[in-house]
Amino acid sequence: MTKSKMSLHMNTSTVDPSEIAKFEAMAAEWWDLNGKFKPLHMLNPCRLDYITSQISAEFDRDLDAPVPFKGLRILDIGCGGGLLSEPMARLGADVVGADAAGGNIPVAQVHAAQSGLEIDYRHTTAEAMAEDGEQFDVVLNMEVVEHVSDPLAYLTACKTLLKPGGLMVCSTINRNPKSFMMAIVGAEHIMRWLPKGTHEWNKFITPDELFELISNAGLNPVDRKGFVFNPITWSWSLSDRDLSVNYVTASVKPA
Repeated sequence: MTKSKMSLHMNTSTVDPSEIAKFEAMAAEWWDLNGKFKPLHMLNPCRLDYITSQISAEFDRDLDAPVPFKGLRILDIGCGGGLLSEPMARLGADVVGADAAGGNIPVAQVHAAQSGLEIDYRHTTAEAMAEDGEQFDVVLNMEVVEHVSDPLAYLTACKTLLKPGGLMVCSTINRNPKSFMMAIVGAEHIMRWLPKGTHEWNKFITPDELFELISNAGLNPVDRKGFVFNPITWSWSLSDRDLSVNYVTASVKPA
C-alpha cells in the first residue's frame, strides 16, 4: 500500500487518533507480564479458550490435532503485540495481525521472529483491508470496538472482511456502574494495571447494544459469554450468565 493510499484510508476510517496515541505510548510493554498489559495476559487463557472452542465448532476442527486450524485464514484486528496472533499461528492458521497503532507492529514482528512464527503483521485498519478486498475465515475483534469512533461502521468493515460463513469473535466491556468501578476505578486507579484514561466509560457497549450493532452490520449473532474475574483465585473464567463487565460474542456471516 502506498503512503498516500494509507493516508486516505486512515482519514476515512473509524480510527480515533486519541485512542491510538494511548496504545502507542504502551507499545514496548506488550510482552511484559507485569507491565501495563498485565490484565490482558491474565485474561488471555480465558479468551483463547472461547476463541478456539468457537472456531473448532464452526469449522469442525479437532483441537487435539497437531495443527487444527491449518487452512484457515485468521485476521487479528487490533493485534497489539500479538498476544492472540501467536497462539493462532501455533495452531496452524494463516494469520494476519493488523493494528492502527504503528508502534505495535515492530514489537509484534520481533516477538514472532523470536518465537519462530510467521505472521503477517500490518499497520493498517479494518476499513483499508475491506476496501482492498481482503477476505478471512475468522476475524478476531477483541477489545477494539469500545475504542473506535463509529462502532457500526467499524463492525460493517469487519463483516466485509469475512468470507460467507465466516466467524467473528468480538469482545468488549459492558456499560453500567459495576463496569465503571471494575474497569476504570479498579483497573486504572486502584490496581494501576492500566494508565488512567485508557478507557472511557461512555464508550462501553452493553451486550444488547452490541448484538444490535452486529445484526445491523449484517452478521448473525450466535453466542455470548461473560469473562468473570475471581479476586480470590486471581483468575478469569467464562460465564453463561454474568456479562456485567467483560464479555465476548460470536457471530457468523450468512453463507
